[in-house]
Amino acid sequence: MSRFLSKLLINHPIIKSKVCYPRYIQPSSSLNSALSSNDRHHLTLNYLTNSCGISPQTATSICKRVRIESTDKADLVLQLLRAKGFTQSQIVTLMSSHPQLIITNPDKILKPKFEYFESMGLLGPWLPTAICADGNVLACSLKNRILPNVDFLQGLLETEENVTLALKRCFSVVRYRTEFMMSTICTLCACGVPVPTIRKLALWHPKLLIFGLYSYEVKIQELKGMGLEPMSKVFLYAFFSMCAMSRRKWESKKKSLMSFGWSERDILMAFRAQALFMTTSEQKMKKVMEFYLTKAGLQISDLVRCPHLLRISLEGTAIPRCSVLDVLMSKGLIKKLNVV
Repeated sequence: MSRFLSKLLINHPIIKSKVCYPRYIQPSSSLNSALSSNDRHHLTLNYLTNSCGISPQTATSICKRVRIESTDKADLVLQLLRAKGFTQSQIVTLMSSHPQLIITNPDKILKPKFEYFESMGLLGPWLPTAICADGNVLACSLKNRILPNVDFLQGLLETEENVTLALKRCFSVVRYRTEFMMSTICTLCACGVPVPTIRKLALWHPKLLIFGLYSYEVKIQELKGMGLEPMSKVFLYAFFSMCAMSRRKWESKKKSLMSFGWSERDILMAFRAQALFMTTSEQKMKKVMEFYLTKAGLQISDLVRCPHLLRISLEGTAIPRCSVLDVLMSKGLIKKLNVV
């Protein structure tokens, strides 16, 4: 483990760069521009509404932060986005949340990032959707932020294919500081989580590398208190399950289960058997519990032994299968509804 961390620290030194946002110096209207401030306001407002399709109300708000000096560069930005597969609604979404992109140099700032992501296999229509979900990625420096992060991830995940898979699961990872991800890994290692487990977490749930750092130690200690050690096979799923929701949601789900007759011991036993069952939404949890206990004729003890039953689709799996079993029982082909 120490050799792994030493290798990462040597090959991926802490980067002190800050998020690189394009800066634009607005020329003085009296000296460097033929357009007055009022003219630029109307030009920007008209362009955002007519060319970008943004509502007048939103465009008016954007004009307080962004001013278009010339439509030539803005036209090139829109042409690039459309060429990369952005739909009109996606352009509206992106420009409404990150309007500074409309005055960005497309050839120097945007195009190289698109080309790099495409070279990794991050292609449309996935790429436009991912960028709309986190447009800050396009505001980051390719050289100082994105490339070092991808290089760091490859050192952790070992292959380019794994890095691409991780980015498809959490594209935002490319814009967070490398030292933040390193701090997360060091925290997990210090708590006894082995490197192979960390690698699986980063591959399956890369969001864990950038969120919740300061609560990880508490969660790990809580899992240990449940008898789940970091070296155990189920720890990976148990850790993710706890990190996937807030403490309030966790307690609310426990309360819902207990309202159906579950005990603290039942919940703990089920969690040890199939930790991911707690990631089921509370609404679904209530629906499946009502079905299993009232219509399917199961007991709480059955569900405690097989908590994965709370994760399967009620309409698509549980109800059809129970219907088949009812038919078999009515014909005397089986005597009892058993949990498989």
